[in-house]
Amino acid sequence: MGLGGCIVLIAAGAILAFATDWHMEGVDLDLVGIILMAVGLIGVATFSGIYRRRRVVVPSTTPVVEGERDHHHTPGGYGL
Repeated sequence: MGLGGCIVLIAAGAILAFATDWHMEGVDLDLVGIILMAVGLIGVATFSGIYRRRRVVVPSTTPVVEGERDHHHTPGGYGL
């Protein structure tokens, strides 16, 4: 599950917990919403930790050589 799925879980959980007044026999929708939000937050934290470890900065192996380039400037423009 990626970051988008975690955000969807958080949103669905918030909707169930705070924006609905449905009542189901044997199911507490407020608790289900809070559980979904918690799972979404854990997923975001896990995804962020894995992404942070995966980013590796590789040093450039090509040396940068700065020198004068042969620039020909013609006053007329376009090499005329």
